[in-house]
Amino acid sequence: MRKLITISREYGSGGRLIGRIVAEKMGIPFYDREIIDMAVEQSGLSPEVIETAELRAKSSVSYSLASVMPFGEMFSTETMSINEKLFMTQFDVIRQIGETNEGVIVGRCADYVLRDLPGVTNIFIYGEFDDRVKRCVESYGDDPETVVSKVKDYDKARANYYNFHTSQKWGQFSNYNLAINTSYISDEKAADLIVQYIETRLYKEPAENTEV
Repeated sequence: MRKLITISREYGSGGRLIGRIVAEKMGIPFYDREIIDMAVEQSGLSPEVIETAELRAKSSVSYSLASVMPFGEMFSTETMSINEKLFMTQFDVIRQIGETNEGVIVGRCADYVLRDLPGVTNIFIYGEFDDRVKRCVESYGDDPETVVSKVKDYDKARANYYNFHTSQKWGQFSNYNLAINTSYISDEKAADLIVQYIETRLYKEPAENTEV
């Protein structure tokens, strides 16, 4: 059984924490900030630039335009924009993890990046909006005055980022093996459910490419 899990999540749903619990229960590595560190090492870009790549997609129009424009003098010899370069750097890191290791990978279109590897389990974590807002204030320490806008902005940014780079729809059920609404289950029980699913699910070989 291959222990390679991707976690996509709405902001405030607890997806990152649940992913960490799953990794601990299964005795495998957890990849979140670690992907940023690995991408920094490979690209030479600052951690802040890589960490905020997804959030810059709050406006789908401006992000799309920026993604077809070269990025200044630093990459003057490249035809790739900074947004594309950042995505491809993280793509390479995630692909390397998927081909050589086990683990739980949070966000960053990992389900798409690893889509043709056998045995990957893709999870989507979501929740009712009011419950996510409450978690952001009580657990994340977000400002109650701005938290509603922040949750909406993060969700929009993640959707735009995912949709742009994958040509798929963020949150669409067909992209995932299992979706969990954390408004009706604790983080611990959600992690147990994921582990149980991974241990009991059927694994299929990827479909062969029949194009000629």
